[in-house]
Amino acid sequence: MEQDKNIENIRHSLSHIMAQAVLELYPKIPTTKSSKIHDGKAIGTKLGMGPAIENGFYYDFALPAEALSVAKGEGGSDKFLQKIEEKMKELVLQNQKFIKKNITKLAAKKLFKDQPYKLELIKDLPGKTVSIYTNTGCLQKFVDLCKGPHVKNTNEINPKAFKLTKIAGAYWKGSEKNKMLTRIYGLAFSTEKELQDYIKMQEEAEKRDHRKLGQKLELYMFHETAPGMAYWLPKGLIIFNELVNFWRAEHQKEGYQEIKSPLINKKELYQISGHWDHYKENMFVSETEEGEIYGLKPMNCPNAMVVYDSRPRSYKELPLRLSDSDTLHRFEKSGTLNGLLRVREFSQDDAHIFVKEEQIEEEYNRILAIIKKFYSIFNIEYSFRLGTRPKDFMGDAKSWSKAEDALKNILEKSGKKYTIEKRDGAFYGPKIDILMKDSIGRDWQMGTIQLDFQIPKKFNLKYIDVDGKAKTPVVIHRVIYGSLERFIGILTEHLIGAFPVWLAPVQTVVIPISEKHDNYASEIVKQLKENNIRVELKNENETLGKKIREAEMQKIPYLLIAGDKEISTKTVSIRERGKGDVGTMAIDKFIEKIREEIKNKK
Repeated sequence: MEQDKNIENIRHSLSHIMAQAVLELYPKIPTTKSSKIHDGKAIGTKLGMGPAIENGFYYDFALPAEALSVAKGEGGSDKFLQKIEEKMKELVLQNQKFIKKNITKLAAKKLFKDQPYKLELIKDLPGKTVSIYTNTGCLQKFVDLCKGPHVKNTNEINPKAFKLTKIAGAYWKGSEKNKMLTRIYGLAFSTEKELQDYIKMQEEAEKRDHRKLGQKLELYMFHETAPGMAYWLPKGLIIFNELVNFWRAEHQKEGYQEIKSPLINKKELYQISGHWDHYKENMFVSETEEGEIYGLKPMNCPNAMVVYDSRPRSYKELPLRLSDSDTLHRFEKSGTLNGLLRVREFSQDDAHIFVKEEQIEEEYNRILAIIKKFYSIFNIEYSFRLGTRPKDFMGDAKSWSKAEDALKNILEKSGKKYTIEKRDGAFYGPKIDILMKDSIGRDWQMGTIQLDFQIPKKFNLKYIDVDGKAKTPVVIHRVIYGSLERFIGILTEHLIGAFPVWLAPVQTVVIPISEKHDNYASEIVKQLKENNIRVELKNENETLGKKIREAEMQKIPYLLIAGDKEISTKTVSIRERGKGDVGTMAIDKFIEKIREEIKNKK
């Protein structure tokens, strides 16, 4: 934890060092008529703000024309960033001290009289005093408005362990009503190795970007008329449906009963469940001409409660496992949208399990077994994270403690690695999140298993127990994939678009060497289709080499080549993804082979 705090201090301190470097390269000018900001461009550098962020830092500037011309000139932003980075390293090597001081707002206004954005911040801050940090060495001195914390001395910063990465536009205070400033981003770590490792991982992540792969492989797309809502193209929808089909078949074996419920519901439903008070700002809400208020469904749990309550229930029905994969909508801020990873419309492999208290542990163990099966198919490493009671929890602390203790006990017995995230539970109950580690080491939060003593009480749900008394069930809310959109996005990056045979939109391509081999190739395609194998015929008037390259770029598992030799022997030559030529095989033997792979989820 001490190391975590220190790297945060390093990153925060580097944001100040960057501001100092920019000021020295493109100096501020005392307030005169000629130093005001004209046409959105500062004559002298004007400072915004610069926090530490995950893996680095940034600072917002209103830059003078001189700086902007360097950034846009020969060499562009790379040359501009390199110039600032070199100056930062000079400053770091001066062993500058960071000194904090509290001063009055009046004194701060005099100190920052040439900095309009700082003056605005001073005005907005509560109280009569503000804190400033001065970092000073043998040559330079820089003062910034800041609450800290920072390193004590720049000798704590490794000059080889930080790097400026990019320039972007950013509205002042994040509001489109304000001026657009220039934001400069940087990375910072404790050691040079950590920096280089992170850069390599980012380069690898760039290759795997699901948004680029999705477009290249024609899986999904987005359009400005529906921000945060994916268009599933034919090939992408095959992946989506195959995942749902697998989920459906496996859950039927486990005794789940699938339901489907309304997409839009009156606000009264969400008032009962508590979502109206705790989640309204994340919902799409509309009002009818008759004055009724509706909300687009952001989650399935209130509807599952309605289904449970549709008739009297007996203890003999429990556990009652209701599953669904309905479309959900949540209002995410436009700035947070990120391909399939953060969307406004999505589907979940959802389920709500109604149990007696004494059935909780057994049911959780069944769910953990399902998780193991699902994630092992994709050869995905995963761990768990326990989220405990949040500040705005619903219900009583006693039942919360009972639920948390139950989940801790289950996790301990599972033998699976887990961490605890305090105050990260849902407002109605603690949860176990599934954390997936992808092939380049990134952690993603996927599915979740939530234990809920509260919402069943809100809906006054009951079952008649063996003693003839009416009792309230406990509900387990759970998803395994999580959002199907997010799961597919992450899976695309994890596999670099090379989906296993059972998921691949096109499982095999048949390529005739020339036009005279088209009939034989077409016959092969017909046999494959009759065996429910997804196949395409690639008989364009192109060279064989080009047709093979294009098919391989589409990450297709098997390429079947048909020529004179294959016609005479009633075989196909096979190229397997990642292996190249693997020999020839009779078509019926190949069909047997690929069907076995599909069946076994290879």
